[in-house]
Amino acid sequence: MKEAYFKDKVIIVTGASSGIGLAACRLFGRLGAKVVMAARSFDKLCSLAPSVAPEDRVLAVRCDVSDEKDCKDLVKSAVDRFGRIDILVNNAGLSMRAMFKDLDLSVIHKLMDVNFWGTVNCTKYALPYLLESKGQVVGVISIAGYSALPARTGYSSSKYAIRGFLDTLRIEHIKDGLGVLAFAPGYTSSNVRNAALTADGSPQGETPLDEDKLMSAEDCALHLARGLEKRKSEVILTGLGRATVWAHRLFPRLTDKLTYKYIARETDSPFK
Repeated sequence: MKEAYFKDKVIIVTGASSGIGLAACRLFGRLGAKVVMAARSFDKLCSLAPSVAPEDRVLAVRCDVSDEKDCKDLVKSAVDRFGRIDILVNNAGLSMRAMFKDLDLSVIHKLMDVNFWGTVNCTKYALPYLLESKGQVVGVISIAGYSALPARTGYSSSKYAIRGFLDTLRIEHIKDGLGVLAFAPGYTSSNVRNAALTADGSPQGETPLDEDKLMSAEDCALHLARGLEKRKSEVILTGLGRATVWAHRLFPRLTDKLTYKYIARETDSPFK
């Protein structure tokens, strides 16, 4: 990876207080970028900022991406501080785990607000600056944005929607030099499953997976940086993830059955 590619680039990362977002911020900081960290927890961002970059090269901004005004203010803060935007990483996200038949619809509304509308809101206000810099916009989706996961109706729906939005944006600006990357990690170790919402909207609190066996957030961030450096339009991570996407396209019914069996093996599976 060439450090020169990221040197002095202004990069906004949402969902920057933990997981992939924080790991990406730290990596971009080491590569010489100017990093704008965005999340709802401002105090936590401020405590983490020194681990990302020197004070004059990092900015912490409180932002609830489901709030359009917060997203507009985030972009303004970045431009006021650094004068430009080169890369926007739409990473903020929320998950869920419950059967649709048991689900309070407010859960799906919340996931769409954070995952889909958060991406749309931030991209809308950053787009003029990204077009000016011939920059890049990233949407962190998931393998669940290609092949649906049962008991994650709101999550998969929002990730499919983000992918459609990004693909359309890429075509609209195909002659403008805008890079648009759909970045799809597989299972990655983070707190997203701990914070995942249950049927009534409360956090489940515990992950059903062995987090130690999953890809680390740091490795995921490396793949993200490599995808940006190569200005890719799509990155699908892990062998299982790529096999799932391939199988879903060619053998959808078989993939449905295999996915059902895979999720049924989870601890406290909603199928049981």
